[in-house]
Amino acid sequence: VQLQASGGGLVQAGGSLRLSCAASGRTFSNYAMGWFRQAPGKEREFVAAINWSGGSTYYADSVKGRFTISRDNAKNTVYLQMNSLKPEDTAVYYCAAGASPPGGSYYVRPREYDYWGQGTLVTVSS
Repeated sequence: VQLQASGGGLVQAGGSLRLSCAASGRTFSNYAMGWFRQAPGKEREFVAAINWSGGSTYYADSVKGRFTISRDNAKNTVYLQMNSLKPEDTAVYYCAAGASPPGGSYYVRPREYDYWGQGTLVTVSS
């Protein structure tokens, strides 16, 4: 699976951005998808995950209530809607795909994902 993330940019605190991640090469609906981020000098951290159908999602506590992950299997794309952005949300955001686990759940650990996009930079100014 090839993943291409886009939609990053510079936004003021309190603003919104929507990230997109377009997939190609394999059957998109066979994969659970996730978003991670990595700030300068920090480890990559989990942001949000979604199962193959979009019917089940999970969020890091730090973004719960502000970010929404969704997917459109017809367009082979996963999205991350980010609202009420804070300066601490500044990071490179990565999308990832992992073969859908038994039971149709999702993954939260980076090592559970098989494919990664190139990352898109989100900068939130105060």
